[in-house]
Amino acid sequence: MKALVFHEPGGAAWESVADPDVQDSQDVVVRVETTTLCGTDLHILNGDVPAVRPGTVLGHEAVGEVVEAGRDVRTVRPGDRVLVPCITACGRCRYCREGSYGQCRGGGGWILGHLIDGTQAEYVRVPFADHSLHLLPGGIDSQDAVLFADVYPTGYEVGVLNGQVGPGDTVVVVGAGPVGLAAIATARLYSPDRVVAVDLTAGRLEAAGRFGADAKVLAADKPEQLVEDLTDGLGADVTIEAVGAPETFEMCTRMVRPGGHVANVGVHGKPAALHLEDLWIKDLTIRMGLVDTSSTPMLLSMLAAGRLPASSMITHVFELAAVEEAYEVFAGAAETGALKIALKGEQIYRADSSSLVTLAGSRAVG
Repeated sequence: MKALVFHEPGGAAWESVADPDVQDSQDVVVRVETTTLCGTDLHILNGDVPAVRPGTVLGHEAVGEVVEAGRDVRTVRPGDRVLVPCITACGRCRYCREGSYGQCRGGGGWILGHLIDGTQAEYVRVPFADHSLHLLPGGIDSQDAVLFADVYPTGYEVGVLNGQVGPGDTVVVVGAGPVGLAAIATARLYSPDRVVAVDLTAGRLEAAGRFGADAKVLAADKPEQLVEDLTDGLGADVTIEAVGAPETFEMCTRMVRPGGHVANVGVHGKPAALHLEDLWIKDLTIRMGLVDTSSTPMLLSMLAAGRLPASSMITHVFELAAVEEAYEVFAGAAETGALKIALKGEQIYRADSSSLVTLAGSRAVG
């Protein structure tokens, strides 16, 4: 099969690799129908995730069809259409029993595209299938569903739940990329008074408005002053950092009110300062962590019920074989306007391309 293989920081290639097969009785092999790119993949290519070894297939999000299942797999079978989430779970260790699947100590956690071969390929092996995969009803489009492999549960669990968003809150989301947009959309489920989006670009702020932001401000236009004005000098109840940069983390700690919550969602490639000389007196709660995807079934139900926006987050669609070009578009998001990119297997892409309608400012590559 063909797959995107990581070779070294700055270097990955679409090339032939061995087909995956069932290595354990709890494994399945999935034919990838739709996958996508993530900001974490860019961190890997930048050398920020040294655990990824040369020769690893990248990617940790997919929708596809089960083509082979181990003898002990009970919940899915060949022919089933499934969501492959970014987290796998052994289901037996202490953390899995607590629902903290991201911290699995039984061989799961974030392993796809990290410690084992991932989803930016024609086929992918998924361990612990019974505890990891999610069956998809036929009515959910793969382009929508793939956003629930990582983006939506991350924005919801690591942003909204860790931030303890509640009714009447002022919530500030710094970074209106895909995860930030998911945090905005899921924060709305808790009836906050207002959600404020901060970003570097007007295009992403426009998207934030579509996903439910009440106020939008460019990072260069004094967002801290806007939050102070909106809250009569008190500060935000919750700030959500969805960038992964020292400057935006520190901005979040400055904008939050005394007794408030800071939820760090962004993946950081270098240290960020924690100014305890200023923060100790504010009685803050600062949370961060890896997504568990324990919320995925609920979020998929919300998608099916029309309660969460999805497809408008996809700005570009490529055939899977064009993944290298897709990375160029994704890495140059400031110029291309890319938010989330869908990569589709050849048959799916060809079937969809005749009726594909791109959003304003986006394009499909064939």
